Amino acid sequence: MPNLDAWAPRVLSLLRIITALLFLQHGLMKLFGFPGPQEGAPDPLPPLLIAAAWLEIVGGGLVAIGLFTRPVAFVLSGMMAVAYFVAHAPANFYPALNHGEPAILYCFVFLYLVVAGGGIWSVDALVRKRP
Repeated sequence: MPNLDAWAPRVLSLLRIITALLFLQHGLMKLFGFPGPQEGAPDPLPPLLIAAAWLEIVGGGLVAIGLFTRPVAFVLSGMMAVAYFVAHAPANFYPALNHGEPAILYCFVFLYLVVAGGGIWSVDALVRKRP
């Protein structure tokens, strides 16, 4: 079995990029209906969902390119914890029944990025290399 440890920094960057792009998509759906309208989103959006959408777009974009990864991921992790307990948990105790699994996964992937950083393919890594 080949040593996979050498791939860990690259796969961390891939996890960050893919997660952020998927997350960003939720904000685009809420605000702009792209690539389609967000299912179940009220029209017009209440201020809390507008704020969440902008956090998803701006935060998702910053995490995707790996700029300020740790502090932005911290904010997004907290946002997803709040989203779970406000929007999903009241409906049912079980995440599989309250449709909260994505919120939980985003929360913990972003929490991991707070600790791990953006990986080698990030603007943060480029900035660190400058003398």
